[in-house]
Amino acid sequence: MKAEAENNSRLTCEVETTLKVIGGRWKVLIIRELMTGVKRFSELQRALPGVTQKMLTQQLREMEEDGIIHREIYPQIPPKVEYSLTPLGETLQPILYAMHEWAIQHLARTNHH
Repeated sequence: MKAEAENNSRLTCEVETTLKVIGGRWKVLIIRELMTGVKRFSELQRALPGVTQKMLTQQLREMEEDGIIHREIYPQIPPKVEYSLTPLGETLQPILYAMHEWAIQHLARTNHH
């Protein structure tokens, strides 16, 4: 029984790590946008109605620190900045698909009751 409790707490710890990286309202949506390819800041802002410039900047910075997204700055006037998923960021895609599928199943169950 003790080993099972240890496994559960370890699982919780790892799940918390994942949630720290992709948690919050915007990060999953940013990842979803970048799954279709490279985006500029203005494109991300347009795709996420309701996000403030400050919030988007903060979320992108955190995701860059976590190694999920790459920020490429082109030294031109005005400077062009593009965001893309890193190989690590791309490994989150199955997690997002699984969350999507779970939501569909959950909605199907709750609508029938």
